[in-house]
Amino acid sequence: MTNLLKNGFAAVCILLLTACSERPAEAQKTATAQGSTAIRSTAGPAPADMTGLATADFAGGCFWCTEEVFEEIKGVKAVVSGYSGGPEANPTYEQVGRGETGHAESIQLYYDPKVVSYATLVDVFFRAAHDPTTLNRQGPDAGAQYRSVAFYRTPEEKKIIDDAIARVNASKQYGNPIVTQVVPFKKFWPAEDYHQGYYRLHPEVGYVQSVSMPKVEKFRKQFPELLKNPL
Repeated sequence: MTNLLKNGFAAVCILLLTACSERPAEAQKTATAQGSTAIRSTAGPAPADMTGLATADFAGGCFWCTEEVFEEIKGVKAVVSGYSGGPEANPTYEQVGRGETGHAESIQLYYDPKVVSYATLVDVFFRAAHDPTTLNRQGPDAGAQYRSVAFYRTPEEKKIIDDAIARVNASKQYGNPIVTQVVPFKKFWPAEDYHQGYYRLHPEVGYVQSVSMPKVEKFRKQFPELLKNPL
């Protein structure tokens, strides 16, 4: 029994060390790290020129991972990590991470609908970008700030989301039904600069290696036809 308790305690410690809620200090510590092996940096704000571009917003757990997934899709011009879904203005990473706001870690992406459709982005979100069947949790990250949310701007977008949920549920890809919130978009707050493009800037970080990279690889294998070349 003693050994079982020790092993269980060790497992919990490992889980906590790789959890999203433990990332603030790690993120800031490595924010200025040098010698990154990133292919190219994806850090940056929204495009200055939005001509011909549309916007989409999703929340699917840690934004370090979801940002990278959508950055790799042909037709997506930029992805910004941030916070959405709550009433609080100007939320900080620490506040959101501690569950002190109604916000979820989210991404806002800017894409060319002539190259990639909203329906395709929604399909990636539900089938490969995260697990939409876990309530207020993604892997080691637990709390409403890591909930799954699909934000819509028009009735047409809502229908696309609803149809995708029905289709994925019917496919039995997951063992449980989708619990994603489908809500109208209200406001997006960009995250702190050191979070933008974090996946590529800091591949050496433990959380990126153990949690984010497997998710990105899953997307690449499932949707090879959507990948930019080069990434």
